[in-house]
Amino acid sequence: MPDTARVLVVAHQTAATQPLLDAVRKRAQGGPVEFHLVVPRQPHGMDKVANPHETGEEPAQAVLDDALPKLSEAAGGEVNGNLGDHEPLMAVEDALNQTGPYDEIIISTLRPGISRWLKLDLVSKVRAEGLPVTHVLPPD
Repeated sequence: MPDTARVLVVAHQTAATQPLLDAVRKRAQGGPVEFHLVVPRQPHGMDKVANPHETGEEPAQAVLDDALPKLSEAAGGEVNGNLGDHEPLMAVEDALNQTGPYDEIIISTLRPGISRWLKLDLVSKVRAEGLPVTHVLPPD
């Protein structure tokens, strides 16, 4: 029996969107795999400056709660997950250190021009971790 691959999925606003569900379904068809979703917290307004580590939990939890059953259905098995740091790169690094090891990473972002994560060059920075990274974008 082949080894089960572990895939880290990182998403927030796109966590339950069809392109990500399709990517998870496609990866699941490629062999035994376990998925773990990390949803970075996203503080808003003054909380971004004043206390970003302590806010943004409720919206992120709602995203997580909505996305997990949909991702589990797409994966053909249970997908687990947790909330991550408000800085997406830190959320990825925390997951790699705390819930890893992982064999690959799927990052789902909004479109260029809208996505804060792309402005932060998140995909390239995560690729520097040395794992294969799949970047999922919504359709235009």
